[in-house]
Amino acid sequence: MATGPISISRRHVLGDYYSRCDAIVSVPVYLDSSKGEMLGYCDQGLGHYADAFSFHLPDDVCKKLSAGHFTYAFEFDYAERKATPGRFRRVKLSSISLVPRKAYEKPLPRRGAHAEGKVAKGETPVDAAVLATEESGLKV
Repeated sequence: MATGPISISRRHVLGDYYSRCDAIVSVPVYLDSSKGEMLGYCDQGLGHYADAFSFHLPDDVCKKLSAGHFTYAFEFDYAERKATPGRFRRVKLSSISLVPRKAYEKPLPRRGAHAEGKVAKGETPVDAAVLATEESGLKV
């Protein structure tokens, strides 16, 4: 299994958790959920570029990740147990899950002359709509 590291900005990966998340050493990366297949791991050891995560995953998953085929889901623990409960408690990641995005669904055609097949060859849908309104007695 060949692995290819890919580095992505922490802000891009974490989103709203960016300001609350502690630095990580090595966190497992799963497909779909922590009960799914373990793909590899993620670390933050880039030295000068410490504000990025390096994903050590198989090459085909790295290509899909860089093309935006996945969203991220996290499992975490609170870093400060004694802190007051609230929205901005510090967190420590325990795992990252890559959730595949849903396939793009083709939108349904609009109702009209073109969608109903009433457009003659060489005629634009606008011309067909004008003819349909003229036939019904409406002024354009």
